[in-house]
Amino acid sequence: MRIGLLGTGPWAEMAYAPALSAHQELDFVGVWGRRPEAAKELADRHGGLPVYEDVDALFADVDAVAVALPPSVQAPLAARAARAGCHLLLDKPLATDVEEGRAVVEAVTEAGVASVVFFTARFQTAIDAWITEQASRDGWFTGRAEWFGSLFDDESDSPFADSPWRREKGGLWDVGPHALSVLLPVLGDVEKVAAAVRGPKDTVHLILLHTGGASSTLTLSLTAPPAASGATVELRGRTGTTVLPTTDEGAVPALVRAGDALLAAARTGRPHPCDAAFALRVTELLVEAEGKLTG
Repeated sequence: MRIGLLGTGPWAEMAYAPALSAHQELDFVGVWGRRPEAAKELADRHGGLPVYEDVDALFADVDAVAVALPPSVQAPLAARAARAGCHLLLDKPLATDVEEGRAVVEAVTEAGVASVVFFTARFQTAIDAWITEQASRDGWFTGRAEWFGSLFDDESDSPFADSPWRREKGGLWDVGPHALSVLLPVLGDVEKVAAAVRGPKDTVHLILLHTGGASSTLTLSLTAPPAASGATVELRGRTGTTVLPTTDEGAVPALVRAGDALLAAARTGRPHPCDAAFALRVTELLVEAEGKLTG
């Protein structure tokens, strides 16, 4: 499968380009970016790939595109790529606007292309196996997810600290999708965002009521002290208590697995659990939570 990359920022450089280059069944054939000079630098680091000035020309030359762009830029380009017949490997969040996210899902459906959205934890081997195991069990009572990043701490040297969309949207939109991607397959869809309150700086606390009767709480932040950063998920139910396993599997091997998932979805026609429709549901829930925070 011939695949092109949209985006040239830190995430494209650190994760997407290396994963596409390493994948044995994806033919990484070109780069498009909003900054042509950055696109050339990235392309040169990966064997002197072609740089496309016209994104539609890239769509015409490939079978699929991977997108590493801010959500407000990703969504319209993803819909455009799908209408051009390209399978989609997208990043989370799909969009920060429900209508923009829905337009992607509609384009994917109408074009009959495959879509996979890279919720990192869902493509890390140990965590994926744990989620599958817990989802097979009944009787969950409650869940707790805490996702703490330190991007905006004074001691942070993260390349993502200058990201405008993360500065604007905070932990709710950056790490919130990760937490929801773990909780929803196990506890089921959300009936209601029962409460949303602000904590220190960008920190938010959510209470969710799930359709199966369970409840969950989420604490999400990008301004935690570095020593306090990390992710924890705890589930309690009739089988007892279980905790999200730790993993040292990085983004690149996880993205290679996401590439595997895209290939499988394209070949079989069976949607992946982390497709654009699932990502749209995550966007809907985050918009609902944001409304409670600002309302």
